[in-house]
Amino acid sequence: MTFQAETKKDEATVKLPEAKFSDMKINPKILKKLEDLKFTVPTPIQQKTIPIGLEGSDVIGIAQTGTGKTLAFGIPIMQKIIEDKALALIVLPTRELALQVDEVFQKVGRSLGITTAVLIGGAAFGPQIAAIRRHPQVIIGTPGRIIDHLEKRNIRLHACKVLVLDEADRMLDMGFAPQIKEILKEMEASKERQTLLFSATMPDDIAAIATTYMKTPVRIEVARAGSVGDNIEQEIFFVKKDQKMQLLEKLLHEHTGSVLVFSRTKYGAQKICKELEMMGHKATEIHSNRSLMQRRQALDGFKTGKYRVLVATDIASRGIDVTGIQLIVNFDLPESPEDYVHRIGRTGRAGQKGRAISIATADQRHKIFRIEMLTKTKMKVFGDAKDLPNASQGRSHPSEKRHFFKKRQFRRGRGANRGR
Repeated sequence: MTFQAETKKDEATVKLPEAKFSDMKINPKILKKLEDLKFTVPTPIQQKTIPIGLEGSDVIGIAQTGTGKTLAFGIPIMQKIIEDKALALIVLPTRELALQVDEVFQKVGRSLGITTAVLIGGAAFGPQIAAIRRHPQVIIGTPGRIIDHLEKRNIRLHACKVLVLDEADRMLDMGFAPQIKEILKEMEASKERQTLLFSATMPDDIAAIATTYMKTPVRIEVARAGSVGDNIEQEIFFVKKDQKMQLLEKLLHEHTGSVLVFSRTKYGAQKICKELEMMGHKATEIHSNRSLMQRRQALDGFKTGKYRVLVATDIASRGIDVTGIQLIVNFDLPESPEDYVHRIGRTGRAGQKGRAISIATADQRHKIFRIEMLTKTKMKVFGDAKDLPNASQGRSHPSEKRHFFKKRQFRRGRGANRGR
């Protein structure tokens, strides 16, 4: 099996011609709604995916989170619903992503008569079953909960004409491969099915899914895997483990906007959030120990400014769609370089400038090297790293090093810098 290559060049170096949604063969009703919402110029992934999606071809889209993928697959789905009364299934890795996709469909499709049902874990079955009984045209859900409803015979997928696998690499990383294969097997009866697969990377497992379950998909790549926007300033601070909280407090005083802090574990997130609250910061947390309602309240509070700081595990690295996040802080480095890319992709959205600061200890310089290899960027290094090999194992940052830890800057005690 072969992929139809939409482009063979690295799209990071290709300037796409100016385009508008009105240049595409989009249904006038959808186009009018997009204009009402001030959506006139498509993003690169939208510009390249929508025309192919409207033609009915299978698509493999390689694109990072925050590039506008929801409308890239949402517009073709809505058009098929309006014109062909098609049914669609959208599968995503996290509850937050499912709710965000539903929000887009509600915003654009509700006035067009398009209805949805959201099937996610952590929520009661009753309301989901009620939504299914209203015969929605679009089901949006996480793999585990979709399988639950299939096993209970609440839903059947044989009539589904469009399948979207969004953040496919993340779903595989989270161990959802068996559920995805079961969903795909359940949909085999739908011979005319169109499959749209989106992923930030293209590992062998994704290629295997494409080979087995897709019909000569067109591959669209709008950014090199692991690419980071030029508008995001990346920095690394080397500190001792017991200095990390002090540095975080200083960073919060230096930045007045919203801040997203990533912790490696849910227990770490809880601890960081409590300490920030004790310092007087308006902070909240998102991780797997929080209920769906608590996570929604935290995210809504962060969006509206009720909380300035959101502390999250990697459950949020692809699940937060908030513009205007001024600073990303990797309080703990992620387990994989790919997760780093998704984390810092929460800032610098919609063309704005962003800043990402990672806090590392001396024994983690190999992780920095792997991140720099993936992103093909060199971070600015700060901290008292004179006795450390450079993060890039021999690459020098002589002009960027500076000694950061001075007694007047870091005084003992949690509230030393309060009020600055």
